[in-house]
Amino acid sequence: MKKILVFGNPQIEKDNLSLKFLPKLKKTFPGLQFKQFDPTESLEHQGKNLVIIDAVEDINNIKVINLKNQQDFEKLHLPKSYSMHDFDLAYNLKILKMLNKIDSVKVIGIPMYGNEKIIFEEIKKFIKNDLIYNKPI
Repeated sequence: MKKILVFGNPQIEKDNLSLKFLPKLKKTFPGLQFKQFDPTESLEHQGKNLVIIDAVEDINNIKVINLKNQQDFEKLHLPKSYSMHDFDLAYNLKILKMLNKIDSVKVIGIPMYGNEKIIFEEIKKFIKNDLIYNKPI
């Protein structure tokens, strides 16, 4: 069963949209495991090829970010930090890749603001087309 980690900060309105989708995602895709994930937990115990849903600053549509090799991970930059979550994810991914604890990461980046119905439909379309039909992550 494919696992999708759902990140977000419930305390910050612009960073909690992915968490709002969690119940609907579980209902829509019962064959996938969606797990609310806190950045203080250990990502290395979630598998070598991670799939993450998280809100991304300064985008208007869903954006899929594929991190496969060391150069991809080096391109990660630390955004403005509003909480430790903002710092931890990019930092942890870089470190875990350097230590060979993870091989790849696919981030389904969603806008922080926008029409929630449209954003959810975009997430559903991506999951159906890219994850369910056995395309590699």
